[in-house]
Amino acid sequence: MMRRSVLAALVVVSGCGRGGDRIVVGSKNFTESDILGEIVAQQIERRTALTVERRFHLGGTFVCHQALTAGQIDLYVEYSGTALVAILEQPVITDPDTAFAKVRGLYSRRFGADWLPPLGFNNTFAMIVRANDAAGISTVSQAALRPRPWRGGFGYEFMERADGFAGLQRAYSLPFAGPPRVMDLGLTYRALADSQVDMIAGNSTDGQIEALHLVALEDDRHYFPPYQAAPVVRQETLDRHPELRVPLEELAGRIDDATMRRLNYLADVQHRDIVAVASEFLATLP
Repeated sequence: MMRRSVLAALVVVSGCGRGGDRIVVGSKNFTESDILGEIVAQQIERRTALTVERRFHLGGTFVCHQALTAGQIDLYVEYSGTALVAILEQPVITDPDTAFAKVRGLYSRRFGADWLPPLGFNNTFAMIVRANDAAGISTVSQAALRPRPWRGGFGYEFMERADGFAGLQRAYSLPFAGPPRVMDLGLTYRALADSQVDMIAGNSTDGQIEALHLVALEDDRHYFPPYQAAPVVRQETLDRHPELRVPLEELAGRIDDATMRRLNYLADVQHRDIVAVASEFLATLP
């Protein structure tokens, strides 16, 4: 299913074609990635004379990675832990700097792509439950001791990834009432809030956690690797347009965890347009 989805999405991306000498910015198929893609796109537009084409909501990790390596997009924001485990199929590295250096070196050698400095936040996976189910439970280890089994609901990618469900179960042996429901990532929060499932795999920077009165459990056995967000750019693009590097590096360290949660909240909960959300954020920068 994952391979068919990747191929189908690439057909769509390929059909768009590269017109003229534009910078094509991509994003994955969830709100945070769309916001980061828009921030990057606007930053390029306001700091250079380059024309930017947006190809947002392309799909999951593998779709965006294939689009990058095939030259259908020039850059997108990726997460170091995702690249390390899902794309590069490397063992988990828990130290953020070591993980980032490993990813950057391997991407350069294997894919001809450069990881620019991280944006500043770590969007790790988080096992999320409703507040009323979290009484006396603050860690995933404690959740594994609950006598009543959980009903899981996870995105397609989490079920497939090396740092996803199978590894989580090896680390924690969570009691589930049956095979988890597999659904679109964007539907998992509502399914949890509506009591259709009891536990989902979300992102620690999601704005819906607080808005829906949910609780993110601590990964006390440090199963998930660090997920530092950073722009990944084709080296060929940087060689052709060296003026790209400085404006993208100006974003380094500018988005901490709290800021990313706020931006996600504005888009997901208050339903603000991501163009305005990105523009207002960039207006706060020097």
